[in-house]
Amino acid sequence: MKKKRILIADDDTTGREILASYLTQYGECVIAKDGTETLKLFIDALNENNRFDFICLDIMMPGMTGTDVLRRIRQLEDERDIIGIDKTKVVMISAVDDSRSILESFVNQCAAYIGKPFPREKLINTLKELGLTE
Repeated sequence: MKKKRILIADDDTTGREILASYLTQYGECVIAKDGTETLKLFIDALNENNRFDFICLDIMMPGMTGTDVLRRIRQLEDERDIIGIDKTKVVMISAVDDSRSILESFVNQCAAYIGKPFPREKLINTLKELGLTE
């Protein structure tokens, strides 16, 4: 299986480092520190035809929330006729575990939602279920 392009978006330094340590073996990890940077990296990758295979996206980030970023990603994909299984897989990662946040994430077409803190195995199993790892 070819190496993936992975975007890790989390405003917490430790959270980013943990995710990168879990995911480096699966592909190239690009790091974003907030929602605005995440969206810019996504747009740049889209414009360069070098899209991310999946994004680990924290909900609670300064400036632009992960939910806002996810909504905008889906709008951009729709504008470019990227549909169905061709859309970027987005795994929401958050300490927010209220049903409204979870529902809103799925309404905006996240592929999965994982509550923090979580063991490495939970993330890897989720990625396997999504067909993103072997």
